[in-house]
Amino acid sequence: MRWDNRRVVITAAGRDFGRTLAITLADLGAEIFLSARELTAAQRVRDEIRHRGHQRVHAFACDLTSPASIRDFASGVAEHTDRVDVLVNNGSRYLAGPDLLSATDADVVDTIASGATGTVLTTKSFLPLLLNSEVPDVVTMVSACGTPGHHRSDAHDAFYAAKSAQAGFAEILSKRLRPQGVRVISLYPPDFDNADPLSGEWETTSREAEDALSAHSLVECILFAVAQPRDCFIKSFHFEQV
Repeated sequence: MRWDNRRVVITAAGRDFGRTLAITLADLGAEIFLSARELTAAQRVRDEIRHRGHQRVHAFACDLTSPASIRDFASGVAEHTDRVDVLVNNGSRYLAGPDLLSATDADVVDTIASGATGTVLTTKSFLPLLLNSEVPDVVTMVSACGTPGHHRSDAHDAFYAAKSAQAGFAEILSKRLRPQGVRVISLYPPDFDNADPLSGEWETTSREAEDALSAHSLVECILFAVAQPRDCFIKSFHFEQV
């Protein structure tokens, strides 16, 4: 599937999976609007994409813990386009440590704000642009930590709380936005390998049954879900943990 007519917003695309997704979707022809907490990180990925010959890419600063910053991001995108076809809620601060007492209050607030509040407000801010699209999709990178009963991660309790909030938001949003034609797609991956999409490792990483989940496979899940006819609402992808 080519994405030449798709306009895609990706949060936290300055590194890791957000960067991976921005590069691969740009290679498929999408126009990319990417953000990072620090503008320089977003601009670095923008420049990587432009050096590959794709000029339709725009970089923005967006602090997902700041409502004003999220609104500014949406307003900045609206200056370039009258619609968004795919919003990828990728941003969420990770916080390690299975001991509740191991994190500061500030770390707890920042983690829950970026993952939970940030996802809600980003979706809210971009919803008018999504509703202008004929093929609107909201994709949220949750985590296995957002699955009820999951306990195999060493992530902090606050990260679990943020991911559970994302999961609950996506669940009700899917039902409430369906009458308007907006599909809400959530991914619940365990820890996964994120090979650099600009390296040879991207194509050579083993993806056999005994291997850990790869970013390459996660990208293909998103491509598959978005490519389905509009009557096909794939709400979520859950993955077996190795």
